[in-house]
Amino acid sequence: MAATTANLLKTIPIVLVLGGLYLLAEMMHAERETLRQAAVDLTPACNAKLQEYALRAGEHYRSPYLLKTTGRTRELRGYSDEDIRAIQRGCNIVDDMQGHKAKSGARERWNATRFSRSSHANCVHCHRGVGDRQDAAGNRLVGSSGLAASWVMADMYDRFTGLLLPYELRQMQCYINSSNGYKPNAADDLIRDVTAYSRFLAAALDLKIGYRYPEQGMDEVTAASTLRRGDDYVRGAHEYRKSCAPCHGPQGLGTVVAGRAVYPALAGPESFTLDSRMHFARINTVMPGFICRNMPLGREGTLDPQQCRDIAYYISTLPRPAGDRQSPLAAAWQQLMMTIMPRLTKYAESLGGNDAQQTAN
Repeated sequence: MAATTANLLKTIPIVLVLGGLYLLAEMMHAERETLRQAAVDLTPACNAKLQEYALRAGEHYRSPYLLKTTGRTRELRGYSDEDIRAIQRGCNIVDDMQGHKAKSGARERWNATRFSRSSHANCVHCHRGVGDRQDAAGNRLVGSSGLAASWVMADMYDRFTGLLLPYELRQMQCYINSSNGYKPNAADDLIRDVTAYSRFLAAALDLKIGYRYPEQGMDEVTAASTLRRGDDYVRGAHEYRKSCAPCHGPQGLGTVVAGRAVYPALAGPESFTLDSRMHFARINTVMPGFICRNMPLGREGTLDPQQCRDIAYYISTLPRPAGDRQSPLAAAWQQLMMTIMPRLTKYAESLGGNDAQQTAN
């Protein structure tokens, strides 16, 4: 009898803890379902984009973009109210991953901060135009990393990993490396909603499954496209100070205004990792291509391939978070550099400013 009582006393706390966890999970599922059914408060950019493509519930969908660009139309299967909300949430995530534009204190905006260690990371920094960058005439731009073109590639062969990666796994890579974060579950609503938005863009642009479109991915800049002067740190540092530092800061730590990253960090703890494809030392063609096509803001296309490669090479030398392929020693070294280098650089800049002031006097 005593033994039975003792076993029962040991079992009761375990049952209570498991029951509490079950009730907590039920509450979280109920809250998530409430959010799924709630109306979506769109960001201004998403509101304009989805209105432009005439997203609405109905049995059939016809793309205004297709009619405008080709003069023809095509009837596709329409969208339910649930589909509409998923597409809207996906657009919000792409445009405002950190949730800065959400209503204060409200949870109607689904964002991805729970999967990102970086407070700067935002999908739209790389996937500009809310994942659908076009020129003034409505032409899709080469190498603009369009989400629709990426989605229609379906299971795409990834030459960097040697694997066939579906769209969902490619999204996960963004959170792990570009956001210095954690891998979402493939069935997470976050992945589902961004996929729904990307699929809608593909329908609106009339893209075909399995086709390779010019806007898919980055337009890479290889060494063969330059005068073969070699990638140079000094030239890159000079060009960075002239073309990039006004926005991204002298140390590449980004520009934050009122707690919001106006221009993202290119180095330091808020930047992408050593395993990111944007890291020049790992893949030396992607970041130069992005720079040449997208930077500097307002002066896109003004840098030549050698300047883009020099800038990317310089940025790659700045300290940043280690990826999951680095050893603990390499990760510790990067952490040390991220801690002391900004302070040392500021100290050196202050000494330089004092010397210049004394010379002027």
